[in-house]
Amino acid sequence: MSIKVVELFAGVGGFRLGLEQASSEFDVIWSNQWEPSTKKQHASLVYEHRWPNANHSNQNIEEIVEHDFDQIPDHDMLVGGFPCQDYSVATTLRNSKGLRGKKGVLWWSIEAILRKKDKNLPKYLMLENVDRLLKSPATQRGRDLAIMLSSLNALGYAVEWRVINAAEYGMPQRRRRVFILGYHKSSDIYKQLQAAKTKTEWLTKLGVVATEFPVKETTQKPFSDTLDSNLAQISEGFNKNGKLSPFQNTGLMVDGQFWTLKTESDFRGEEKVLEEVLVPNSEVPKEFFISKAELKQPNGWEFQKGAKKIQRTNSNGHTYSYSEGGMTFPDPLDRPSRTIITGEGGRTPSRFKHVVLKDGKYRRLIPKELERLNMFPDDHTKLDGITHQKRAFFMGNALVVGIVEKLGRQLALRIVADTPQQSEEYERKA
Repeated sequence: MSIKVVELFAGVGGFRLGLEQASSEFDVIWSNQWEPSTKKQHASLVYEHRWPNANHSNQNIEEIVEHDFDQIPDHDMLVGGFPCQDYSVATTLRNSKGLRGKKGVLWWSIEAILRKKDKNLPKYLMLENVDRLLKSPATQRGRDLAIMLSSLNALGYAVEWRVINAAEYGMPQRRRRVFILGYHKSSDIYKQLQAAKTKTEWLTKLGVVATEFPVKETTQKPFSDTLDSNLAQISEGFNKNGKLSPFQNTGLMVDGQFWTLKTESDFRGEEKVLEEVLVPNSEVPKEFFISKAELKQPNGWEFQKGAKKIQRTNSNGHTYSYSEGGMTFPDPLDRPSRTIITGEGGRTPSRFKHVVLKDGKYRRLIPKELERLNMFPDDHTKLDGITHQKRAFFMGNALVVGIVEKLGRQLALRIVADTPQQSEEYERKA
């Protein structure tokens, strides 16, 4: 059996790598990567170089959905790491099946693809986003996730989500992201979720996420509520001025009702640390090393990483005091690394760039090491015309491939190996 996959917001192919490593059953039949802010499409060039025979698109997905939808093939599973934006509803469209969001907000491209595939919807979704999605925007905590969940419910999906910190499951980077899995009502997983005796058991033991990313047992009862089916009402009134989001780091939604609770990881394997991804200093270009002068110069590395209190003046002429605490410097080698951000590259001293002390020398991380922190193959992003800084930017935007691999493996087992014997075993456990 082949599981046909469409990959949106593909970047340099993190989802594809993870799924292909998880199971030979996954077949990415169409992918799309478009960066609106640059003329040269660097990420797409890397993707095409790594998969030269891919059916890959480098066009604005909004334009494709609106004007050339037929180029998106029917598929079994849709995946993508979409931007965290304001998902509020803009307007009601006549002669449509529902409410649409603001143009330029890419969640609504996903929703539109699913809606337009109404006669042949993909059975499965795997989406990734920053964890602040669960509590955004600041004035309506959790509204954006509520809009997503209600949209997917209207399209016939059940959803489970989990904020996963890669380092808590033996991976070399402390990177927290929310993973959202969707199961259409025509799928067996949807029926299994409905049949679970308690939703807590699904969230902590039986679910796709919990099976691969175990959590500690809990006696807490999940918070549950029903989502409004009217997206405009959610957009305008959900948790208005609420100080806290109702959504915890773990949850599910089925038939318009959601259950959510806070879980803690329960990993008992070996921890990977920063030192394990480092190459010998002899393989590091000279530009990545930091001299003593660069460490100690005004606004240099020690200043950027240290505690400080600075007087600043805003545009209205108001003077205020800006302060920040010190950071561990250099980065400890015996722990998983801090999160890679898009500004990781370049020689300019920065508070957030990684600096290691290796064999008595201070240096920044090279692209190969950043790739390893996200569990990409060595030199995956190496290509003529792609700078070290751009490669670092890619990794700041990327996901941890190992997480997708583990989720993909469990999904493939449940999708492909769905036998009566397995169904009986599941019912016994449930």
